[in-house]
Amino acid sequence: MDVRSGYYYTKEHEWISIEGNKAKVGITDYAQHKLGDITFVDKPQIGKILKQFDVLTGIESVKAASDVYSPVSGKIIGFNSALENSPELINKSPYDQGYIAEIEISNPSEIKNLMDANSYKEYLKGLEK
Repeated sequence: MDVRSGYYYTKEHEWISIEGNKAKVGITDYAQHKLGDITFVDKPQIGKILKQFDVLTGIESVKAASDVYSPVSGKIIGFNSALENSPELINKSPYDQGYIAEIEISNPSEIKNLMDANSYKEYLKGLEK
């Protein structure tokens, strides 16, 4: 499983990549493997204010429909519109072309509630037993 250093992770398998007070959010390589072929990503409401771990959007695959949660509190400022016609980008490139949304972070201290890459790798090992 691909886990990126410098990113932060949730127990629900979302990742966040932070630049200043903005962040990109997506689902991890592990999550996209478990879901199978992604068939639809619901466009989140731009401008919506979220608290940490609120539902950011919904995602559908051949296996299941799932919620995607926001790793931090903030305002949704962007959506990866490429996913509207090509939701499978999440399967092909979960950390790059397949990111889901951009958030303006309102409480940077919440990052302490997330896992770094090494902690997330250890968490995944525990799930595979």
